[in-house]
Order: sequence, then structure tokens, then C-alpha cells
Amino acid sequence: MCSALFLLGLDFTVLNVAIPALQEDLAPSMAQTQWIVDGYALVLGGCVLATGVLGDTYGRRRAFVAGLVVCALASVLGARADAVEQMIVARCGMGLGAALFMPATLATIVHVFSDDADRRRAISLWAAVAGIGALAGPLAGGWLVEHATWRAVFWINVPLALVLAAVAMRMVPESRDARPGRLDWQGAAMSCAGLLALVWAVIEAPGRGWTSTAVLGAFAAAGVLLALFTAWEVRTDRPMVPPPLFERGPVGPACVALAAMSFCGMGAMFILTLYLQQVRGHSPWEAGVRTIPLSLALAAGAAFAPTLLRRFGSRVPVSAGLVLVAGGFAAMARLETGSGYAHILAFEALVGVGSGLVAPVATELVLTAVPAAKSGLGSALNDATRQVGSTLGVAVLGSILATVFTARIEDRLQAHPAAQVLLRNQEGRGLLTRAGHPGADTASVLVQETGAAFVHGMSTAAIAGAGAALLAAVLSWRKLPASDRPPDRPPPPRAAAQPPGPVAAGPFR
Repeated sequence: MCSALFLLGLDFTVLNVAIPALQEDLAPSMAQTQWIVDGYALVLGGCVLATGVLGDTYGRRRAFVAGLVVCALASVLGARADAVEQMIVARCGMGLGAALFMPATLATIVHVFSDDADRRRAISLWAAVAGIGALAGPLAGGWLVEHATWRAVFWINVPLALVLAAVAMRMVPESRDARPGRLDWQGAAMSCAGLLALVWAVIEAPGRGWTSTAVLGAFAAAGVLLALFTAWEVRTDRPMVPPPLFERGPVGPACVALAAMSFCGMGAMFILTLYLQQVRGHSPWEAGVRTIPLSLALAAGAAFAPTLLRRFGSRVPVSAGLVLVAGGFAAMARLETGSGYAHILAFEALVGVGSGLVAPVATELVLTAVPAAKSGLGSALNDATRQVGSTLGVAVLGSILATVFTARIEDRLQAHPAAQVLLRNQEGRGLLTRAGHPGADTASVLVQETGAAFVHGMSTAAIAGAGAALLAAVLSWRKLPASDRPPDRPPPPRAAAQPPGPVAAGPFR
């Protein structure tokens, strides 16, 4: 389950560093390039809630294997693509496959580990892998592009996905809701359409403008569709997402904490990789290596989270984790163009440990509020929350960075007309990656001013991220239970499992 989740996180970010090489072969426009990168997140974020319910209804192992096969087939299409349209379809197909198997990973873990302590350790491992996979994407992508070709970032998925599907058929017990009833197709359709419109608007807003007609229209459509979805779920006798779920104290605050953690974590990762490459002049591989401490810190925080949860309840680890994330952004706000690596390490340690504390505890709170038979829905709700938070983090913090950078650089280059001309052409846009070799006085001025403008925009975005984390920390402290442990859920009923067959030889049986 965690290996598949790592593959998902890898696919989420691995293509980012391969875009320049891909552009040389397929020559996509800027809009097409954005769709190649964001199509995966768009379909995953829009469909994951509905696919989680499908897994509960028709079988989680079946959804897991089907998702891996779809991901493998879409990866083959992407690796062999000779047209931009094929590449976009491939990335959307990979997102659909991920939406199928992502909820099944956590739902299966909840089904297999019925003991409270074992389940919490397993969820902590799941939460750590969920973050590490995304952080490993630039590292793996940089190595593959430098030593092979951009097509390798697709080919690597195929054997991994097929092997995992084969192993799952042998080792993973099938589970589903013992009494699924009629599937809420109307609710599924409205939730998919609403989430797709919301994620599309968030992805497109930085490029098109937050006040553009298309973006505002998409936000309006998302609001209407999600409002209709809520009204429908209240009225129908078999809702896909039961409204009473959010009336239980910890679910809403836990979702807010997960969204804030994802917002800050993915936004920080996006800004940090830009800083390392555009300001410090590191290659994609070098930048990826320098983000490894963030993954290690996240794993350390996730490993320590169950201990804090057992001793202090959910309020302390979630609130403390978000405060640490805010501290990490405060450290980012103090970075300069010539800051040493120790400053970056401090940022990575604080954000990583903080995210590691929040993720497993908040995930546990969401899952314990959902009946065991509906664990696919609980997993999908958790996944959708994290996905929308991640997309918002990259879009909002990236937009703040771009806006402040543009205003600053235009102001600082007023006295350097030649540098303004150089910034507008392709050579000027590439100068920051060669900051140590400016080659001319004008280029030197441009490198210095663009670096300073980037750091200024990064500091502003970091302050916004710190504020978001602190607000979520205050909400978590006020709303999460102060008891020693979150309410326990009875063990999953074994009646939900399939009758013994060939699967019975697996170790979990």
C-alpha cells in the first residue's frame, strides 16, 4: 500500500524537472505545458471522493489493482507520446488511476490493522510516505533526465505498477462495505464536477489571473455544484458523504489541519526548488539532493506522532506541528540570495517535523469518525482535503511570489533600460540559472536585481504561509478534543471480507 502511495507522490512532482527536455521534443505552448503538469492533479483531486466510495462498494483491492493498471497503461502512452495531446491525455489517465488506488491504500490499512496501536503506527507510516514520495519526485526526475531521457519518468512507472498489482492480488485481502446499498450516482457526479471545477480554477488562476472571467466562472461553477451536492446529500436517504459526519467535533478541524499542512508543505516545496535553482544556480539533481533533509524530517515527525497522540491526545501534536510549520516559514522569510545551507536546513527541519506530526494524527481523527465499512470514504475525504490544500498552496503562494517579484523587478530596473531588454528575451530569462557567470555588466545587474526581487517575493509568500499555519494551529487548539486519545472505533467487521480462497495464503489472513 505504501509503495503504491510513494509511486503516486513521485508522479505528482517528477515531471516538473523534465519539462525543459520535454519542450525540446514536443514543443508545447505555455498553456499546453501547464496542462501536461497539472492534468494529473486536476483529475486526481476531482475524482478521488467518488472513487473512494466506489472502492467501498465494489471492493478496495479491486479498485487498487484497477488503478495501478490504468496508471501503467497511461504511463506507456506518455512515454511513447509524439504529440502534445497524447501527453495531456496520458497525464489525465495517470491521475484517474491514482484516484482509484489512492483511497484504497489507506482503507485497506484500516481494514487489515484492527488493533488501535498497530493501526496508528501504520497510518503514521502511510502519512510519512505520502509526503516523501512527492518530495522525492524532483530528485528522481533530475537523475533520470540527466542520465537517460525525459521519457524515463514515464517508463519507470510501468514495471512498478504492474508488480504492485500482482503482489496485491496475492497478499492483500479483499474488503468492501458489507451493506453498500444503492450507489449515490447523483452525488458522485456533482462532487466530481464541483471538485474538478474548483481544482481547475486554482490551477489556472496564477496564469490567467485570479479575476479573469474563466477563473471566476470556474469558482462560481464549483460553488454552485458543491452547494447542490451538499443539498442533495442532506435530502437523499443514501448519501455518499453523510452530513452528520461533519457534525462530529474533530472531523472539520482535522480536515482544516490537513488542508493547512498540505497548503504549506507543497507551497514551501515549490518555492524552495525555485530558490535553489533560480537563485542559487543548482541543477535539478543538485536541488533535489538538497531537499532530502525535508523528507527525513517529515519521516521523523510522523514516527514520533503516535507517542504524542497516546500521551497528550490529538490537540497537542496537531497544534504543535502547525506552529513548527509556521516557524519554518518564518525561517524561509529570512533567507537571502547568499544565505548558507544551514538556514535552509532549519527551514526544512521545522516544516518537515511539523508536517510529520500533523498528518498521521489528523488522518486518524478523520478515519475514526467514519464507520469501518466506509473507510474508503474516510480515506477519500482525507485525500481530497490534502489534494485541494496542496494545489491551493502551490497556486496561492506561487501567485504571491510572482506578483511581488514582478512589481519589485520592474521598479528596480527603471534605471537600467538595457537590463530590462535583456530580461524580456530568452537569454535574460535563463540568466538566473547561471548566476555565477553573468558575462557582462548588464547581465550582472540583472542577476543581482532578479535574485533580490525573487527573495523579496519569497519572503512575502513565506509570511502568508506562516499566517495560514498559525490560524490553523489556533483552530486546532480550540476545536480538537483534549482527551488522552481520540474516540476509538470498533474493529472492522470480518464479515466485510471475501470468503476464503486463494487469497487466504497471504500473510495478512
